[in-house]
Amino acid sequence: MPKARSFLEGFQFLRGNIRILTITQSLGMFCRSMVFPYASLYILALGGDPARIGFVNSVGPLAGLIIFPIAGCLTDRTGRVKIIAFAGYFSAAVTLLYVLAPSWEIIAVAGLLQGFMAFQFPPLSALMADSLSPESRGRGIATMNTISSALAIVAPYVAGALLDAYGVELGMRVLYGVMAVANLISATVNHRFLKETSSGRAETFSLSDLPGVFKSAYGDLPTTLRQLPRALRALTVVLALGFMANAVASPYWVVFGADHIGLSSSEWGLILLIETTLRSLAYIPAGMIVDRHGRTKWILASLCLSLVSVPLFVLATSFTQVLLIRAAVAVVTAFFIPACSALMADIVPRDIRGRVMSAIGRGTVMIGAASGGTGGPGMGFLITIPVMVASSLGGYLYTFDPTYPWIFVAVTTAISILVTALFVRDPREAEI
Repeated sequence: MPKARSFLEGFQFLRGNIRILTITQSLGMFCRSMVFPYASLYILALGGDPARIGFVNSVGPLAGLIIFPIAGCLTDRTGRVKIIAFAGYFSAAVTLLYVLAPSWEIIAVAGLLQGFMAFQFPPLSALMADSLSPESRGRGIATMNTISSALAIVAPYVAGALLDAYGVELGMRVLYGVMAVANLISATVNHRFLKETSSGRAETFSLSDLPGVFKSAYGDLPTTLRQLPRALRALTVVLALGFMANAVASPYWVVFGADHIGLSSSEWGLILLIETTLRSLAYIPAGMIVDRHGRTKWILASLCLSLVSVPLFVLATSFTQVLLIRAAVAVVTAFFIPACSALMADIVPRDIRGRVMSAIGRGTVMIGAASGGTGGPGMGFLITIPVMVASSLGGYLYTFDPTYPWIFVAVTTAISILVTALFVRDPREAEI
């Protein structure tokens, strides 16, 4: 009994804001896990081609150049909760464009507008960091990911079966409609139940403040970067390379699987189901290990395993081989996400988390993302332009030679390993 009580006490963080965010993120994860893995097929069904897929994925981050500085400023000056809720309502409205889109061009417009939802990421990142103590951050982030991923385990398979039965175009319209309703529900729950954690008094903000916000965000950026610890600057490079790798390859996992390996939508969904199950089972143990033994060593180990496994996808010829590769990706991600997120929270002081995370992100990026996106919501405005370029590049690389996106992933991963080994270190004392 004492051991059981001690184990349960280790999860006392799962209350208040963390509980609410776990609920709403679980709902969002379920819908995203149905829609995102097949988004590239939807673009093709509406008249697009691989190059158009790259273009559509490149326009979404454009809004971040405008939104992230404003969101970071408002996060530290006016609080977190209202921004998170507003972004959810906006996302629900924009998702309807995907439902009604007559062509891939409208998907591109919707992607651009959806990029403005990035407004919520700096306050969401700050709220999560504020609501978790330093000693429980790795475990807390891992637990949230475990719960949300567990509920989404069957989503890719259900969506794949739906597309096989009703066709890509009609099936995707239905799935986007479900996502719109889910976004509306999540926004309402967040607005109603989340509690503010901002330490300062709320300040007014008007359009006349915008020039100063952009000057502060972009004009002072070199000074801000110089003031950051070397480990944080190095981690930013690793995260940027991870987002770029996903931007190049992520939209084409399902396309390559269908065109060159012969996987059906339901087979791809089954692979993602098994991957998600394995990742969910590994998240909490991985988070505990990260909290106990440090962040950096597990970041490095994850990158090394990904370098061995992810590029092998272009050599796969069967369902089983692809499944083994994605299983390795699941284990890698289970360690990499809590380690990076916890290290980011450990390094960045509470009173500037909104601004710093709006610039460099929340420290979260999936390795080997196969959902069609960049592999996480945590991308700051500093990483936006590289990701836009990488997204466009991915379409042309795939058109020229379908194996080139994964060669790009291998090169960026090797660079990340070198940067991590040389410069990324855990802080001596974590920020609260």
